[in-house]
Amino acid sequence: ALEGVAVSVKDNFCLEGHATTAGSRILENFVPTYDAHIVSRLKVAGAVCVGKTNLDEFGMGSTTDNPSFGQTLNPRGIALGLNNITAGGSSGGAAASVAADLCHAAIGTDTGGSIRQPASFCGVVGMKPTYGLCSRRGIMAYASSLDQAGVIAKTVEDTAAVMDVIIDHDPQDSTSIAWTKPALSESLEKADPARLKIGIPVEFRDKGASDDLKRVWSVLDETCSKFGVTLVPVSLPSIDYALPAYYIIAMSEASSNLARYDGARYGKRVGDDLPLIDMYQKTRAEGFGDEVKRRIMLGTFALSAGYYDQYYARAQRVRQIISDEFAAAFAEVDVMAWPTTPEPAFPFGAHSGDPISLYLQDVYTVPVNLAGLPAISVPFCDASNGLPMGLTIAAAQMEDDKVICAANMLAAGT
Repeated sequence: ALEGVAVSVKDNFCLEGHATTAGSRILENFVPTYDAHIVSRLKVAGAVCVGKTNLDEFGMGSTTDNPSFGQTLNPRGIALGLNNITAGGSSGGAAASVAADLCHAAIGTDTGGSIRQPASFCGVVGMKPTYGLCSRRGIMAYASSLDQAGVIAKTVEDTAAVMDVIIDHDPQDSTSIAWTKPALSESLEKADPARLKIGIPVEFRDKGASDDLKRVWSVLDETCSKFGVTLVPVSLPSIDYALPAYYIIAMSEASSNLARYDGARYGKRVGDDLPLIDMYQKTRAEGFGDEVKRRIMLGTFALSAGYYDQYYARAQRVRQIISDEFAAAFAEVDVMAWPTTPEPAFPFGAHSGDPISLYLQDVYTVPVNLAGLPAISVPFCDASNGLPMGLTIAAAQMEDDKVICAANMLAAGT
């Protein structure tokens, strides 16, 4: 199905015989002896894996400003003469490789928007499927209950073609589920605008104060009016709690997942002549970057005795509430739509002095990860500075075909 198609591979997927670092010095010498399940699927389908792409270390970031392997510049920014613009993250290298025509498609991972945000920043299409549709075997884990592989490509049609290959039940992945519907490519032209209902979360629209966000909403109104699509206001009352709940859960799971990188079992070792505990400390201190250390420490704190119920358990309860609110809203509409990011791509360092302001860049992307929903970002309009703004289309679990169908129609109408 993908004979001869050039595909780039985010550097947290195992690729047999090739260094796989997850963007971290602690794995700089790790060469896998096997392919990730998704990479195997691509190879069987005839795709050519042309290279590994840069990312934020272990997928923890929104800029692909990697402390060990450098920055990934935004090709759209370069075309406008803006040479210090981030490609987004954490799949910034994947999005940039497609936007710069280095490959036909890219595979990446999406924990809290890491496919959709860089796709929006670089003016390409990025899709995260329902949690469990793509195997996570052979992917460096960040937050296991949130991580999901997906595709970045130039068009919705290309995205669907690659998704059809990588969606597969993997009995060796305990979170993998079987897809029993027809191929996503068969959903491309099935939209009936007269019957399509698109939900607009009022909580998101009320936050659209900037001119760039207003532009996205305006183009959406115009496009839906042209097609005769019905826009339905829906409410997600607890959505403001999605971001803090996400970061507590993600950091907690990262703390657990990254415990294996200690110099004894995996990766780089520093201080062979030191006592065991000192070797652990020195290895992890030198192997991990600042953001990874920050998230490990915060996650360990959230899981610690006396704080587990106050933080992690409470965040999981909020997660369930948000998931229930999405389910209730999707009982009234086919899909939902909203801007992918609160602003277009920004210069490197714009949020470096305040990590919280950088975390807030994920406000529109993390809710679907908490609920395990499928979502896609399509290029939709240009911001005032000429950089692209994306539109997110999301649907209920296992309704990935509705996402593809609506996205193909809306993208064609802009």
